[in-house]
Amino acid sequence: MFEKFMCYCKTGVGDLEKNIADGEAKAGELPDQIAEADAKLKQYKEDIKQAQTDRAAAKEAIAEAKGIREKESSTFASLSGDLKTNLAAITKAVAALEKGAGGAFLQTSAAQTLKKLVLNDEHILDVDREDLTSFLSASTDANYAPQSGQITGILKQMGDTMAKDLAEAETSEKDAVASFDELVAAKTKEVEACGAAIESKTEAVGTLGVEIVQMKEDLEDTAEGLLADKKFLAELEKSCSTKQKEWDEICKTRSEELLALADTIKILNDDDALELFKKNIAGCK
Repeated sequence: MFEKFMCYCKTGVGDLEKNIADGEAKAGELPDQIAEADAKLKQYKEDIKQAQTDRAAAKEAIAEAKGIREKESSTFASLSGDLKTNLAAITKAVAALEKGAGGAFLQTSAAQTLKKLVLNDEHILDVDREDLTSFLSASTDANYAPQSGQITGILKQMGDTMAKDLAEAETSEKDAVASFDELVAAKTKEVEACGAAIESKTEAVGTLGVEIVQMKEDLEDTAEGLLADKKFLAELEKSCSTKQKEWDEICKTRSEELLALADTIKILNDDDALELFKKNIAGCK
């Protein structure tokens, strides 16, 4: 029984010491792991906040771009409409003059449109304005053959300028639409990317939060286990030491008893003792 108990002392102490060493190593690593996880959790939350800010900014940029595009489109539509209306009036006037039907043209609404254009266009030279105004203000039966070539030339020049302005406006509008589409596409991708980042980081925050709680519980359990193992080790070492002392005392006592028995047997086996024993036996008879 003593040998079995001492065997248990050796293996038990060894196992406890290993458990304590492992527990201390774990207790030393867990705080760093928890701190690292806390820092990562904080970074995830900052990333989510930044992604939310970026997504809101991208959406605002899209809304702002749409507002600007609507204004630009409205401005282009107005400008394009005016230019096309004026060009149509000039085209009709030129065609009428070239056919010698200037008087008939003056009866049309196109003539009134052209008259407003002449009066309000700041780019027309004053001398040309006077000639055009004179033509457009004349009676419908007036003969403008002597001036028709001059008027036609002025109108054609105005038409060329307006056609050029219209082409430039259409090109600018096309470029603006392309830029708008490109901006909206880029910002839409940014919104989607931010949304995906928010979703993934939010999930990561939840997972990491659970891991941190588990690590803290593990650290607490490890600390409690260390205390229990150290206490049990101390008690086991004390118990083993006590049993060893008791066994040593038992062995010593037995050795002394065996020695006393040996001395007694030696005395009894001595010749003098044997003679004395015989005499006593004889006297008893």
